[in-house]
Amino acid sequence: MGAPFYVLGPLVTDIAPGYDHITSAIGGAIAGASGAAFLCYVTPAEHLALPNVEDVKQGIIASKIAAHAADIAKKVPHAMDIDNAMADARKNFDWDKQWECAIDPETAKSICDDRTPEFDDTCSMCGKFCAVRSMNKALAGEHIDIL
Repeated sequence: MGAPFYVLGPLVTDIAPGYDHITSAIGGAIAGASGAAFLCYVTPAEHLALPNVEDVKQGIIASKIAAHAADIAKKVPHAMDIDNAMADARKNFDWDKQWECAIDPETAKSICDDRTPEFDDTCSMCGKFCAVRSMNKALAGEHIDIL
């Protein structure tokens, strides 16, 4: 009848104590894509202990990701704009734009800063084997140096 529908922590599985924020986010994305209008966050401490500040932060972020995924699935106008901006930032290795697009820029920046890449045109995960780096070089007519 058009009334908002609220779901409280729809866990898709109950075997992940300490990770209930993730199982709830999966369920929340499914519920949101199916029409739920409001998601309740669940913390990693669910059924284990009273949540602390970090637990609450993780629960809220997981719920925000679920809601965003649901908006994309429902084809909400402009829901993918930030994802498209992030894709462009990743392609261009524009770290500042990536932090601007990130749902939790402090954590993203901290991880990146902690593991400095060997090359400026890639992250530290793939290094010179980075597919984005190789494609950028190929499109620019440059030699791809992976060996």
